[in-house]
Amino acid sequence: MIYSFSNSGYRDPETGVYNQTYFMEIFNREWHRHIRENQSLALLYLCPHIDETLKQPHLLELFIKKVQEGIMRTTDVVARLNLDNFALGLFNIDQSGTQTVIDRIELKLIEFNLEYQKKHPHQIEYEIAACVCRPKADLNIEAIFEDMNDLSHQLEQQRERHYAMHCINLH
Repeated sequence: MIYSFSNSGYRDPETGVYNQTYFMEIFNREWHRHIRENQSLALLYLCPHIDETLKQPHLLELFIKKVQEGIMRTTDVVARLNLDNFALGLFNIDQSGTQTVIDRIELKLIEFNLEYQKKHPHQIEYEIAACVCRPKADLNIEAIFEDMNDLSHQLEQQRERHYAMHCINLH
């Protein structure tokens, strides 16, 4: 593959999804648009658990491609936050729409794990934390990210459930 300098500033080189800086720019712009248009949006954190001893070339890239197949809308955005965690921005969506997207992602990840287990004795576990909100001028954008960090830490400690959803100021 030939390296593209045009993508180097906003794409994660390993997975091809947006990087954290670019995601924050997009999310901030959409936040303010959703305030003006009185629409709700969702922020999802996806935390796959890939042990360092299991890491193989392109494993994370293949995993996140399955996630992208579950999203389906071109307006939604996926970004890599750090080594193994991802953020998804779902725009102009409510709680039931967010649940539908989570269900589709989980189906795609089941497919991924079935294929992966044909060659490996284990599967890739993960958590998805979701926060749905209707942005308002008095609602601080950092609050949604703080809630997501808290929610994803709770999920990581529980590990019985694959996902949890939290709604902020929907009414």
